[in-house]
Amino acid sequence: VDTEDVLDVNERMFAHVFQRVGGPQLELPFRRLGYDEALERYGTDRPDLRFGLELTDLAEALADTAFKVFRGALESGGVVKGLNAGARELPRSALDGLIERAQELGAKGLVWAFREGEGWRSPTAKFLSPAELAALNERLGAEEGDLLLVVADRAKVANAVLAQLRLDLAERFELIDESADDFCWIVDWPLFERNEDEDRWDPLHHPFTAPDGELDPANPGAARAKAYDLVWNGQELGGGSIRIADPELQQRALETIGIGAEDAQARFGFLLEALRYGAPPHGGIAYGVDRFIQRLT
Repeated sequence: VDTEDVLDVNERMFAHVFQRVGGPQLELPFRRLGYDEALERYGTDRPDLRFGLELTDLAEALADTAFKVFRGALESGGVVKGLNAGARELPRSALDGLIERAQELGAKGLVWAFREGEGWRSPTAKFLSPAELAALNERLGAEEGDLLLVVADRAKVANAVLAQLRLDLAERFELIDESADDFCWIVDWPLFERNEDEDRWDPLHHPFTAPDGELDPANPGAARAKAYDLVWNGQELGGGSIRIADPELQQRALETIGIGAEDAQARFGFLLEALRYGAPPHGGIAYGVDRFIQRLT
């Protein structure tokens, strides 16, 4: 069994069940979105794809900026990302509310701007050169009167803040097609993520997830996983993976997250022994069935 087997049988199951219970008619196959692309474009691994407002990386347009907020974020390994909310006119109180919302979500602040001519109407405009403003407008696809929102921070923070602001704006401006049903698989996940607080690598899914390709213990961040999540209109319904079926590979994966041979034997000896007997390859998925019921009703 491999990823394609799991996704195919689940898609056909949903089409069958939904037809039986009077749910939405599903178009197969579901679209697929890579984990990195989902974060880049939507800031989250469970994006609502019923509307636009995609995020844009602005680092290239600000490569030589003298504005210390943007420069500081980029020089410290962070990002500057923004979104174009379209032609909107909001009072200053509403803009201040967006800043407060961004801070509630963990950002240090939020830059707002309206495209005006070739530049910006914004408190931040005076810190940016005409060339930078033109480049930012181009990157954001900004037209006259468009509301632009920008966050400069660590990638994890900027993505999370803009992902939620994207949803807030879609609700405020009624951009969501409530009659639509958008199913999407999130695939091509990293196998591990860096835990900076503990100075170690942690499994993004769980330590028994099979790598998609090579697993180099010297470069864990490059390893990808045979893992997948199903998202319906911005809500995660469930996730799963193909499991490691080789005992040596399983030992290597455990060592990568700091579990040595002796510790692995004490904690997972039953599994390592079972794999040595030739346990069959296994893959599956677990759902929150209550979430399906909630949406169907």
